[in-house]
Amino acid sequence: MILGRPLPALTFAVLGFATLSFSLLQSLLNPVLPTIQHDLHTDQSTVTWVITAWLLSAAIATPLLGRVGDMVGKRRTLVIVVAAVAVGSVIAALAPTIGVLIIGRVVQGLGGAIFPLVFGIIRDEFPRERVPSAIGAMSAVIALGGGVGLVLAGPLVLALGWRWLFWLPVIMFGVIGIAAVLLVPESPERPGGRINWVGATLLAGWLVALLLPLSEASQWGWASPLVIGLLVLAAVLIAVWIFYEYRSANPVIDMRMMRLPAVWTTNLVGLLFGAGFFATFAFLPQFAQTPSSTGYGIGATLSTTGLLLVPLTLTMAVVGFLSGPIAPWLGFKAQLLLGSVAVAISSIFFVFFHAEGWQIATTGAIFGIGLGLGYAAMASLIVQGVPASQTGVATGMNANVRTIGGAIGTAIVSSIVTTSIQPDGFPSEAGYVDAFILLTAIAVVAAALASLVPGARSARRKAAGMPVLPSPLVAETN
Repeated sequence: MILGRPLPALTFAVLGFATLSFSLLQSLLNPVLPTIQHDLHTDQSTVTWVITAWLLSAAIATPLLGRVGDMVGKRRTLVIVVAAVAVGSVIAALAPTIGVLIIGRVVQGLGGAIFPLVFGIIRDEFPRERVPSAIGAMSAVIALGGGVGLVLAGPLVLALGWRWLFWLPVIMFGVIGIAAVLLVPESPERPGGRINWVGATLLAGWLVALLLPLSEASQWGWASPLVIGLLVLAAVLIAVWIFYEYRSANPVIDMRMMRLPAVWTTNLVGLLFGAGFFATFAFLPQFAQTPSSTGYGIGATLSTTGLLLVPLTLTMAVVGFLSGPIAPWLGFKAQLLLGSVAVAISSIFFVFFHAEGWQIATTGAIFGIGLGLGYAAMASLIVQGVPASQTGVATGMNANVRTIGGAIGTAIVSSIVTTSIQPDGFPSEAGYVDAFILLTAIAVVAAALASLVPGARSARRKAAGMPVLPSPLVAETN
């Protein structure tokens, strides 16, 4: 940084722009895969690697680069990651073949580390009393970007072509990189150290072995030897990784931190939230675009589908921004519980009310309330529940857990929906109904787990190795 110590508002603006830009990349491509498939002369199974390659890359980069940021400086790591996203975007924008596009997406996936780095910088730079509001707002920005991406994808492709879905990030991340150098201070806590490459390799190995079959099971078949073999390999690698990390003097992920009550309970809820979030974002647009000739679809266009998702996006953003300010009256644990309940209500509403566009939009708005509360509360609980020196890696693992949940949820819902294909080539209404009954049950379990999350004050004391003192006269809220 060359301009002296900037105002926190300027730092927050840069971090928010980085977060929004990368979260847009998570959702912009999903609706336009058929267009890319046609333009690059490939098939459906191959074009899905545009998403799968990004998912695997981001899953590996998120905790590892979050850990690097904790060790050597979050600002420095953020600038490197932003540059990588810009380079990956150039590769993807110029891609003459699907293979080159996939390589670009792998490089883009390194940007998954933006989320834990941003949360860590907020904790380092903002006054303690402002951290919950800032984290809640940033969580809302993440959710907003995901929703806006689905809304903008259609109009952008129609107006500019799909390659501009990569040229625009080149411009955006170029600006972000310059602004980060000028306006984001470096971490005050930089304990240094080195990456344990054995632990990092084991972590990367089990993530790939787990996420790859979950992402491709619908193409390869759940009973295929490849899927079963990879899942068995993932289980073995996870066990070896945990054993190794426990015994290591320099672990990539501190297993003692992962055992903190605020961490493991919040991560379990995050796993289930991820399942509901990704599955809904994957299949709600597909449902809306089903022709009315099937007897249940509303035949929405790509642009109309985006408009139907606007209420979901808005409520998610508004509630996320309010999470911090309302924390003194409604603590993060209560927000997580209410968010889970809202997701369950919206899922059961969809089971019974989905015949009209306004019903989908209304149900989506309730779903957005649940996601906004839940995602903001999870981030705050994790940040306040771990030592400052482990903020990046802890939030990175929470993001990864949500991604794993998303892969599991999407794979299971895909199996339920696609096994009910009718002669006209579209899934049956019953397939979607069964899927949302399952998502309702997942949200109910998430609510039960949310009740086990300790209050933020207890979490802070346990993270610091202090005894938890009962305080019957003061409710734990932040």
